[in-house]
Amino acid sequence: MTLETIKIMICDDSILARKKLKDYLTSLGCTQIIDAADGQIAVDTYKTEKPDIVFLDIVMPVKDGITAIKEIMEFDPKAYIVMTSSVGTQENLKEALKAGAKDFIQKPLSNTQINHVIKSRMEGGM
Repeated sequence: MTLETIKIMICDDSILARKKLKDYLTSLGCTQIIDAADGQIAVDTYKTEKPDIVFLDIVMPVKDGITAIKEIMEFDPKAYIVMTSSVGTQENLKEALKAGAKDFIQKPLSNTQINHVIKSRMEGGM
């Protein structure tokens, strides 16, 4: 897996948050980036695209991130999902990790955090 071949899905109801993360990933050399505006689209898209990494917001319309992660993990127990949220309570963190998230990042996302997630995944991390 390389930066050019890694497939990343960004799921956030904020078009600005998706664009900011997509622009940064593109600047790193990532070329396979998919985005989704809500949890239902994330679940449906995951099933067809099977991305290597999913950045998934918790608070979204249609289907929240916790419900979406549960459905994705039921479909693919090896999914590599990183929860992101600006409402990072301990309860959200526990629930996300219990549902199968590999990590939880408080918004706004930093480039260092994003780099860590990508590096960990490319090195075969969980």
